[in-house]
Amino acid sequence: MRYEGRLYRPPSEADSLIVQATIGCSWNHCTYCDMYSDKTFRVRDLAATLEDLDTAAAAAGDDVEKLFVADGDALVLPMDHWLPILDRARLRFPRLRRVSSYAMARNVLAKTDDELRALREAGLSLLYVGPESGDDVTLKRIAKGDDAAAHVDAAQRAHAAGMQLSVIALLGIAMERSDEHARATADLVTRMDPAFFSALTVTIVPDTALDRLAKRGRFEVPPVAGILAELRTMVAEARPTSTVFRTNHASNYLPLGGSLPRDRDRIVAAIDGALDGRVPLRREWQRGL
Repeated sequence: MRYEGRLYRPPSEADSLIVQATIGCSWNHCTYCDMYSDKTFRVRDLAATLEDLDTAAAAAGDDVEKLFVADGDALVLPMDHWLPILDRARLRFPRLRRVSSYAMARNVLAKTDDELRALREAGLSLLYVGPESGDDVTLKRIAKGDDAAAHVDAAQRAHAAGMQLSVIALLGIAMERSDEHARATADLVTRMDPAFFSALTVTIVPDTALDRLAKRGRFEVPPVAGILAELRTMVAEARPTSTVFRTNHASNYLPLGGSLPRDRDRIVAAIDGALDGRVPLRREWQRGL
C-alpha cells in the first residue's frame, strides 16, 4: 500500500485495511485540526487506488474483513470513483463485511438519494461524522462548515439509504458556552440517532487557528472537571434508539464504554465517580492524539 503524508483513522478501524482514495480534506478549515495541514486536497488517481487494493489482496486478501477509505472526508469522492473502488473491494476481499469512511454533512447532502443507496448496495455501510457540537454558535466559532440542522438532514438521508453513522463530539471546545454545547450536542445525538457515539477531548495543536487564539488569550482548555461535566450532560440527556458509546480515544481522561440507553446509569455513575475523585483518570502523559 502507498500512503501520502500522515494517515488517520478512527480507533475502531485499527484492524482495517486502509486505502487512500483522496488526499487530504476537502474542507480543512476547522480551527482545532491539523490532521491534513501538510496536504493539498485532491482526488487520487483511480487506477492507483485500484492497484493498491489489488496489491493488498495479493498479500492478505483472505484476511481483510474491514476496509477504511481515507483521507479526511472521502465521501466527497464522485460516484465514478466510489463504485469502482467498492466493486474491486468486493471482488478482491471475499471476507469483506464492512467498508467505511469519514464524511462531512455536506458530503452526504451533495449526493442524491439514489447515489447514497447505490453506495450502500455496493458495500459502503458506515460513515464517521464529526459534528463536534450541536451548538450552532460553537460550530461557527470552530469553522466546522455545517450547522446542526445540516447534520440532522445528512443523518436522516444516510439512514434512509441504509447506512450506519458513527458520530463524534469534542469535549472542551466551547469555553463559556460549555453547558449550551453539552446540551445541544446531546440533542443532536438524539436527532442523528447514530449506531455509534464517541467523544474526544480538545487538544491545542501547535500552529492551528485554535493555537493562535489560545496564544492571544481567546481560548483556554477547561479544567478536567468541566470536561467531565460536559460528558456527563451528553450521556445523561442524549436519547438515541440504541448506540454503542465510547470514550476510548487517547485524548480522553476517562475511558468508558457501553450502550445507550441501556448502560446510561452505569456510565453516568462512573463519570460522577471521576468527578468525586473515586475513579482514577488518565494522567497527562498517558493522553495523546
